Amino acid sequence: MTDEGPILHADLDSFYASVEQRDDPALKGRPVIVGGGVVLAASYEAKAYGVRTAMGGAQARRLCPHAVVVRPRMSAYVAASRAVFDVFHDTTPWVEGLSIDEAFLDVGGLTRIGGRPSRIAERLRADVAERAGLPITVGVARTKFLAKVASRVAKPDGLLVVPHDAELEFLHPLPVSALWGVGKVTAEKLRARGITTVGQLAASEHVDLVGLLGRAAGAHLHHLAHNEDPRRVEIGRRRRSIGAQRALGRGRRTPAELDVVLVALVDRIARRLRAARRVCRTVTIRLRFADFSRATRSHTLTDPTAGTGVLLAAARELLVAALPLIADRGITLLGAALSNLADENPFQPALPFEPQRATELDTALDAVRDRFGKAAVTRAVLLGRPDDLEVPMLPD
Repeated sequence: MTDEGPILHADLDSFYASVEQRDDPALKGRPVIVGGGVVLAASYEAKAYGVRTAMGGAQARRLCPHAVVVRPRMSAYVAASRAVFDVFHDTTPWVEGLSIDEAFLDVGGLTRIGGRPSRIAERLRADVAERAGLPITVGVARTKFLAKVASRVAKPDGLLVVPHDAELEFLHPLPVSALWGVGKVTAEKLRARGITTVGQLAASEHVDLVGLLGRAAGAHLHHLAHNEDPRRVEIGRRRRSIGAQRALGRGRRTPAELDVVLVALVDRIARRLRAARRVCRTVTIRLRFADFSRATRSHTLTDPTAGTGVLLAAARELLVAALPLIADRGITLLGAALSNLADENPFQPALPFEPQRATELDTALDAVRDRFGKAAVTRAVLLGRPDDLEVPMLPD
């Protein structure tokens, strides 16, 4: 009977920057920043100077003026991610992808053929290095929550196992920010009560936490502080949203220029929605301003749809409503997301049926792009514009 938990949290280190350093040997050991207007990723050499993801490019260059700034290459990152996930799936059938660069793996059923979870984690790290050429950190624990915390503590390029009899000994000295759901506002509320570590939060009365943070948040954090996390690794879980965003730099953008960016984003994510044979009801735009503040605006449609025209119209209304904020603060990033997703078939088409023709046009255009490439057909406003600036949605 092993004293090691069955759950691995595998997280690639500074993923985009690591891919750039892998593909260009001249960048190894040097500070690398991916993205110009907004930092999409920073190598650990750049992080040592205070550069962080989602930071403005100008601020990042002030902190680390000798950093090498490279344009994002999404196709290279997607290819690298697929190679890494091939390793995951060759390790165990129980893989729950969280993003392009991290996943949970359950190796509890592999003890007889694979050995202890720590041994499996060691082989996984070696296989990722050999087959994808990238460093990866792995946390091993009994719960998903603790495995993720362990991988965060072990970074970069590390392996940390939290045995059963040392779980609280490991967890309780950590700052409360280690708990999922503790952001700046919550941390300040807890700090005002003298709670700065997970152990102090665990020792607090459940009733007090509920009174301070609310019923759901208080109970959630109290459970995590005692490493109570019953969730299992889920396979085949469908995405709850589809989104993309584009860094814009710090120069001023006209409403017409922002509209072009929005058209490109919605056009692409709507195609992804149809490829997944899903429909959505909620359209969201996300804005990041020059002062580093952020805002989101969303609209829920009466009927679910996968039609580009309907989704774009909703997104445009949201953008127009946000223009006064943009004029005041400037904008460095624009994102669009589709959520409230469902399978496309269960819904009875609304009358009249004419809107279906627009969807048929979308489907026909998708077929042309699938056969002849995505550049075969495009909107006139997008002609001659770069197609590789889109990046996955960054965390809020």
